[in-house]
Amino acid sequence: MDSSKIRNVAIIAHVDHGKTTLVDGLLKQSGAFRENQVVNERVMDSNDQERERGITIFSKNASVVYKDYLINIVDTPGHADFGGQVERVLGTVDGALLIVDAFEGPMAQTRFVTKKALELGLTVAVVINKIDRAGCDPMKALDKVFDLFVDLGANDEQLDFAYVFAAGRNGTSRRKLEDEDSNFVPIFDLIVDKIPPPQVGSGPDPILQITSLDYQEFMGRMAVGRLRQGKLVTNQTVTHINSDGVAKKVRITKILYPEGVKLKEIPEAVAGQIISLCGIPDFTLGDTISGSDAPVTLPRISVDPPTIAMRFWVNDSPFCGVDGGRFLTSNHLAERLEREAISDVALQVEKLTDGAYRVAGRGVLHLSVIIEKMRRELYEFTVGRPRVLTREENGVELEPVETITIHAPQEYAGMVIDEINKRRGEMVDMALEGLQTRVVFDIPARGIIGLRTRLLSLSKGYAVFQQLFKGYEPVKGNIEQRPTGALVSKERGTSVGYALWKLEDRGVMFIGPGEDVYPGMIVGENNRADDLVINVIKGKQLTNMRTTSADEATILTPFRQMSLEECLEFINDDEAVELTPKKLRLRKIFLDETQRRRAG
Repeated sequence: MDSSKIRNVAIIAHVDHGKTTLVDGLLKQSGAFRENQVVNERVMDSNDQERERGITIFSKNASVVYKDYLINIVDTPGHADFGGQVERVLGTVDGALLIVDAFEGPMAQTRFVTKKALELGLTVAVVINKIDRAGCDPMKALDKVFDLFVDLGANDEQLDFAYVFAAGRNGTSRRKLEDEDSNFVPIFDLIVDKIPPPQVGSGPDPILQITSLDYQEFMGRMAVGRLRQGKLVTNQTVTHINSDGVAKKVRITKILYPEGVKLKEIPEAVAGQIISLCGIPDFTLGDTISGSDAPVTLPRISVDPPTIAMRFWVNDSPFCGVDGGRFLTSNHLAERLEREAISDVALQVEKLTDGAYRVAGRGVLHLSVIIEKMRRELYEFTVGRPRVLTREENGVELEPVETITIHAPQEYAGMVIDEINKRRGEMVDMALEGLQTRVVFDIPARGIIGLRTRLLSLSKGYAVFQQLFKGYEPVKGNIEQRPTGALVSKERGTSVGYALWKLEDRGVMFIGPGEDVYPGMIVGENNRADDLVINVIKGKQLTNMRTTSADEATILTPFRQMSLEECLEFINDDEAVELTPKKLRLRKIFLDETQRRRAG
């Protein structure tokens, strides 16, 4: 394999602009699958959570052969909370394919990932996708992309970007808008002609930086990275340099390379290839693999710091261990969090003096994906309210600030603006777009916690919300917490439909009849600002007397089923979420009412 015939390209875009569907089409049209092979939609989204949420969470590699070129495709996440995945893989590619929705144009996350790519000096080509969508304006979207590049300080060469138009779901593309539809050949030609071949070193010794991790059942953990120079062969002895600068000799037992989406064992790898290596013990992201004679250490990968932290501790509720949890102790929790921090460079784990752990990440969604992953691995634990991380400069306390863009119908715009003003948001821009109002605010990150759910409630589900990290600014003052109190269970037992029916006028319930409850567990949201202790296990008094009131039908209002993100956004400082493999429970940190009053 000649390095000049290799193309390493990352697919970057805002969430839901069609990256993964487009990669599906590229793989199918390149012959990566047999004609009779059954292939799932969004084949690159192989993780369970990715399929359920409909978003890409982890960066993944695939390769296709076009003419005599080998094209390595790296599919990246489109959500801002997983920016750490994007930052570390952009160093392994030589160019990027920016996917932009022809209807929506560049969005918040488009700006984030494009900025990172341009700063690294990558060649960025543009695909205006979804041109088959009703009401779209591909040329206007293209003009907005050019404006974005100018705004981000792109150089003259980057501003003269190449572009194609595509309908990823239909498997068609065209070089110019007036051309007839063809298959994805224009996109393949764009990659081959415009994305440069990998820059490789002239030395004979191999150099590789570990930028990602992979795992397979029979091979264990594998180190993934791009070979910067030289060749690597199976059973070769190399030097592994860890984060402390300690060099150790290791032997490469296997070299694997993606053929389509499946890894295939190869005898040797050449400079420019993105490969997976087996045989390296105890490695972390950013480590260097170098030749054994004169080892070279590459600079560590740097990513933006985390902005949100949460407290993790063992489950100390009365129902600990009853819902199928296998890993319940503090040691189990510590080992699992440390393992996650090794594979996720944007995550930080710190042990607290009380035995709990502070876990810091990019956002609530970033942390909730990790929480859900641990639940599915049968871990049982408790987490507290998300808190923003502040920093101090020159004696001034600074907090993270986000730029949010909200599209909402005009009739709800006033309520949306009023809600954001309450959270110390400052309006940057406001415009009418048809029947929609677009508002842009700079808002403290702590004001965003719970905002998405609140805006959906105010706008009857029509508000579309995007956010982008702006930077650090002086702390803006107090932001009110949840305006309502909680309905807290008084007794341990099983909830009864009759009791829930009688308590409906007190607020919104989170549980239905037949749910096991314990004292201090939150079973609903109070209509008023203070907490209310209620008895949900009190049944109907049975009697042989016949009266009108005794024969009333018990018709319950459907209770509110909370997702993990909604639970994390709902809780206050004195509340927590109990997580087990089968259940999500909201609870007070102090289960005893007397202790709660003392703490209050």
